[in-house]
Amino acid sequence: MKTKITAIAMALGLGIAFAAQAKLPAPPPPDEKGKAALEEKKKKDADTADKAKAAHAASVDKVVKNFQANMKKAGKPVPKPTPVVEAAPAKAAAPAKPGAKAPAKKT
Repeated sequence: MKTKITAIAMALGLGIAFAAQAKLPAPPPPDEKGKAALEEKKKKDADTADKAKAAHAASVDKVVKNFQANMKKAGKPVPKPTPVVEAAPAKAAAPAKPGAKAPAKKT
């Protein structure tokens, strides 16, 4: 019985917390200094992402070279790398026209 009461109290408490949070006003738009800071942050984030991609590519190359060296050392054939092709972004299906009719089914 105590666990049911506790569960109900927690659910009510969370509901009240979410309701209070939802009523907060929107933050004011950034001023000139805020806009400049946001642009600077975007540039830093982009640079950091580029550095992370380069570091990841370098580590992958190192792992591949280590694997190939170990395969040669063991006297096993080194498998040829398979090319990886990036998937093209899928096109969104065009919405059906309101007056268009569906093709008739043959029976």
